[in-house]
Amino acid sequence: MAERLRDVDALVALLLRGREFADQEAVDLLAHGLQCAAGLAQAAPDDAELQVAGLVHDIGSIVEPGRAATHAATGAAMVAPLLGRRVAALVAGHDQAKRYLVTTDPAYAAVLSPQSVATLAVQGGVMTARDRAAFERRSQFADLLTLRRADDRAKDPTATVTDLGKWRVPLETVARSFRRRGRRDR
Repeated sequence: MAERLRDVDALVALLLRGREFADQEAVDLLAHGLQCAAGLAQAAPDDAELQVAGLVHDIGSIVEPGRAATHAATGAAMVAPLLGRRVAALVAGHDQAKRYLVTTDPAYAAVLSPQSVATLAVQGGVMTARDRAAFERRSQFADLLTLRRADDRAKDPTATVTDLGKWRVPLETVARSFRRRGRRDR
């Protein structure tokens, strides 16, 4: 069962635990999230929710290591009450975006890490035409593809990453914005 995130402090503490897990990749989950968020800050500098989604997208793997099939849903359920529906939808769909890109872009599979290729099967593999059409109708379709591509690039063991503290203000801003909207976007 996924933990309940009370506030940004609890979220930051959980993200810091990502240093303990590498999910069979070349970088630990904290460095991976920081690289992903930084890539999204460059790609979409005015979209704090997308950047924050990149930072937290693998939080389900910190809480439930080794559960590639369910980590996206677990992470989404955890962040939704704190960060809102859009961030949760992006977290929930990042594994399906991988399936979509493998299905629609013949060159895409070559950019996947060996671990990402291995988890593709448990996450559903190549999409059927019906799955593909449903994915394309998602309101966050373009952002999911942007997130996924940033996710794939965020596995560089030589990359310099900023301290998690740099992301405190964006996390608080997104959480505050969600609270201000009266949690209507749940």
